[in-house]
Amino acid sequence: MEPVADGLQTSRKRAPREVSQHIVEIVSDSGEGAQTCGQMFASLCAKSGYGIWTVEIIPAEVEPPSRSRAGASGNRIRLGSARITNAGDTADVVIGFNEQVVYSRIDVGALRPGTLLLLDDCWAYDPGESVRAQYTAALADFAARGFEVVGIPVDLECRRLTDQPKRGKNMWVLGLLCAVYDLDLDLVRREVPKRFARKGGAAVEKNLALLEDGYRWAVENAPHRFHIPPQPVNEAMVVMNGNQALALGIMAAGIEVCSMYPITPATSASHFLASAFAEVGGIVHQAEDEIAAIGFAIGVSYASKTAVTITSGPGFALKTEFLGLAVMAEVPLVVVVVQRGGPSTGLPTKIEQGDLLAALYASPGDAPKIVLAPATIEECFHFMVMARKLAEEFRTLVIVLSDANLATGQQPFARPTPSPAWIAPPIDQSDWDPATPPFQWDPDTGLSPRPLPGQKGGEYVLTGLAHDQASHVAYESSVNQLGMEMRSRKLAVLAETLKPPRVHGDPEGDLLVVGWGSTLGAIEEAVDRLRADGFRISALHLRFLSPMEPGLKRIFQRFRDVMTVEINYSDDPSHPHMTPESRRRSQLARLLREQTLVDVDCWSRVPGSPLPPSAIERELRRRLTWRPAALV
Repeated sequence: MEPVADGLQTSRKRAPREVSQHIVEIVSDSGEGAQTCGQMFASLCAKSGYGIWTVEIIPAEVEPPSRSRAGASGNRIRLGSARITNAGDTADVVIGFNEQVVYSRIDVGALRPGTLLLLDDCWAYDPGESVRAQYTAALADFAARGFEVVGIPVDLECRRLTDQPKRGKNMWVLGLLCAVYDLDLDLVRREVPKRFARKGGAAVEKNLALLEDGYRWAVENAPHRFHIPPQPVNEAMVVMNGNQALALGIMAAGIEVCSMYPITPATSASHFLASAFAEVGGIVHQAEDEIAAIGFAIGVSYASKTAVTITSGPGFALKTEFLGLAVMAEVPLVVVVVQRGGPSTGLPTKIEQGDLLAALYASPGDAPKIVLAPATIEECFHFMVMARKLAEEFRTLVIVLSDANLATGQQPFARPTPSPAWIAPPIDQSDWDPATPPFQWDPDTGLSPRPLPGQKGGEYVLTGLAHDQASHVAYESSVNQLGMEMRSRKLAVLAETLKPPRVHGDPEGDLLVVGWGSTLGAIEEAVDRLRADGFRISALHLRFLSPMEPGLKRIFQRFRDVMTVEINYSDDPSHPHMTPESRRRSQLARLLREQTLVDVDCWSRVPGSPLPPSAIERELRRRLTWRPAALV
């Protein structure tokens, strides 16, 4: 069967149309390289002077069936002339390697009427009658939905250049995208050898040929081409994802040991560390399980060098007993939790902010700890330096809550200038004063000097049991009360050093929207749209979640209403059986209500994907324009 006509005129070259930003998605079956294509395209856009934000589209199964909605794999790239802070709303251009993976994106609302859908047309002449029928039916359906559908000969063109077209499609599509978005082909040519150098010269040449053919075809045949003016760059920039930033931050902080067990979506941080850690004297210890990983890290920290362990929700659950040990024994420790959907195995490859309460409370008894939440990829880097310093200064556990959106999303930011102040100081090897007990708590601050087993006289028994200042096991009520007070007082001391959070917008108004973590960009974009329409709305984003930043109650009192926007579960008040007393609220909302005694409301969703600014905007607009009759 001949390919379905796509209505293109060969050799018709279109001049690029200028736009300020666009959202592009590349989706394929798992294993066809759409993620690699997206990552390379995003990196090239960043190097060309564009702001970018990416979201990986990852199937939950390791080997999902081909040509299935569940098997969709790929990348979303939002690029623009200005700084990009989130994944945006619906896609402007989608490249689909087959029609079924496109349906997976339709199911999550990623496309809109007018989206340009470039679809591999090889399925129109597939040997399987049912496949041809599916493809034909999909074309009619896509057109009825208002998409601009264009068949592109990806498979056909790749077959001319390689005997493995399935493995060549991603580079051909990369070339097409570079032409569609008017990128410098020479810049792209320089990137290919870096990516494929380990596979040898023949592989480099083949991929270059695929890249250039895709570029040529798009210049001659693409129905639309676009030019996004690059933003002027006056300083050195880097582009990376959040897991890479975490790993580089660990090295910049002078942490020398990462003990972990592989778990999605945290594993790539340890992979990046393993590739470079030895160059700065560090090691990655892959333990036999999550429990052993944190036990090893605590041992390293006790021995004098603060360690880090990286995990996600299910792994964090396994670490909870050792978390309590780190708090009770006052051993400095950094734990990174890259959040994903739950509970249990949940959504292994999808985003959620469901571990906040677990980070605060998932340990027997009262176990106060510091909890931080970076909101940007740049903060993923700098927060690791801060986490190590806080862990050592306060002799405590520090938990850093990242999430899948930050972990896999790419964003450019100013290249950090290394500072000696970041690095952990040399180990103190002077003699320990035998008159100073290992937990000589300052009654005012709860802080105490830390003996190190390597110091002469610095040896002491580490215990998870209730203990006195000499680290002797002690069950007396007065001793237990004192220990609890000292461990808690340290957080109060830290809180006194924090500044009130910055309000995005006016300091007073009708509605204040509070968020945490990776929702920052989407919330502020939604709020800015509403402010442009004249609404009295502002936003506030928290980075310290334990202890919380000060002044929240005073800030909240300047607004008529306060609410949180989060990616974790809360009951919809309109649903059956919901009352103000029985309704379960989102996690940050619960904490804020407790902390400030303000009636903080919430709007949260658990879609498994980042919240788009448009969805947040719709809900905020509804709240700002709706009033109970009694208040009108």
